[in-house]
Amino acid sequence: MQEYDIVIGLEVHSELKTNAKVFCSCKNEFGQAPNTNCCPVCVGLPGALPVLNKKAVQLVIKAGLTMGCEINDLAVFERKNYFYPDLAKAYQISQLVRPICLGGKIELKEREVRLNRIHLEEDAGKLVHSTAAIGTLIDYNRGGVPLMELVTEPDITSADEAVEFLTKLRQRLIFAGVAECKMEQGGMRCDVNISVKKKGSKELGQRTEMKNLNSFKSVYRAINYEAKRQIEVLENGGTIVQETRKWDDNHGKSVSMRKKETSSDYRYFPDPDMLAVEISREDVENLRNELPLMPEELKAKYMGEYGLSEYESDILTKEKDLSDYFNETIKNINNPKEVSNWILTEVLNRLKDGSEEIKISPKDLASLISLVEKKTVTRTNAKEMLTRIWENGEKIENLVKEFGGNVDESELKTLVENIIKNNPKAVADYKTSDTPEKVFRWFTGQVMKETRGKANAAKAEEFIKEFLSRE
Repeated sequence: MQEYDIVIGLEVHSELKTNAKVFCSCKNEFGQAPNTNCCPVCVGLPGALPVLNKKAVQLVIKAGLTMGCEINDLAVFERKNYFYPDLAKAYQISQLVRPICLGGKIELKEREVRLNRIHLEEDAGKLVHSTAAIGTLIDYNRGGVPLMELVTEPDITSADEAVEFLTKLRQRLIFAGVAECKMEQGGMRCDVNISVKKKGSKELGQRTEMKNLNSFKSVYRAINYEAKRQIEVLENGGTIVQETRKWDDNHGKSVSMRKKETSSDYRYFPDPDMLAVEISREDVENLRNELPLMPEELKAKYMGEYGLSEYESDILTKEKDLSDYFNETIKNINNPKEVSNWILTEVLNRLKDGSEEIKISPKDLASLISLVEKKTVTRTNAKEMLTRIWENGEKIENLVKEFGGNVDESELKTLVENIIKNNPKAVADYKTSDTPEKVFRWFTGQVMKETRGKANAAKAEEFIKEFLSRE
């Protein structure tokens, strides 16, 4: 593979975050019983006419704006004709000549990936392949769901770059509120166009296309497999056939499906039932003003305005839910650094344990941090309070009564003195041990145990040193 360059272009389909489908009023929702969320428009009954969902157009424009696309003043819908059982009308309403968005780019670490276009189309139904004798079934619930299709130029050179591109794209779409990109539900799917050529050659090789890859892992594996396969074919004197291939994730290989179609095979023509869409500059600017900060802009803000490290900022901007949680928490306490510390340690560690959602509100987390800052509770006790809130849903005001308040200094001094007097062996170990700091920590632990974490740790250590020096 070292003697060859890999050339990759992606076609990414993302379901748009609308309440209704793109050409009818049926709900755009996942997981309903088969064929219960469809209407005459969805299943292509004679005489049923499409009505365009304005929100879907606006979301595609927003997506384009986040990636520097040119927004066309006039967008036209065409019929893409092909026969497949999940396409009831035998055509798909899509865009070819005048899509909503043209151009644009996404910056990667090593290069920029140019975009060719972003357009709006309808999804097809879903084929359900049964192992029973009944064979293949069709669920038309997905038919008519609004899809944004993004097409890149062939600027991607490796599986790693493809995954990096998809990661950044997914981030932008989620942060902009355009799509949820739930890949496990088919909410984001990717077709990979791939070819190989001799290093230094300006002539592109023949490409193949792999359809409907719905995980980053599958994209990565499929690209590496197909590149290796094509190189082996060429090295053995063969030729690459322009075809559509299916990725078999279970067996880790691609298999031929059909000869690759071209746009002429689909017999595109303007849909006579759909009017062209005029997009005003005023509408575009209004939508631009609605956009929130993108991940890279938030990262710059966190580092510059809040003084967070690049590492902290990277993590906090990786997912929108986490970024929103951080932003909401600092509204309740003006200490971004401490909020970041708590989120990156205590909150994320609990999410790693299998929890799917953050089970403490931004307001309560801010209150916990404030209680520690005011020394109403110790950090140790605050962590225990967080656990109780997370696991049992306990109220913070009740927990303050249990964990709040520090031990009086004179009381603490007496307690330390008694612990040291009652543990002469530990005192002896402290004086003779090669690692006295371990014994010292043991004494500190005893004090915190006796006070249920309410003792001021620094003051306790001061008293421990004082009494140990007298022994």
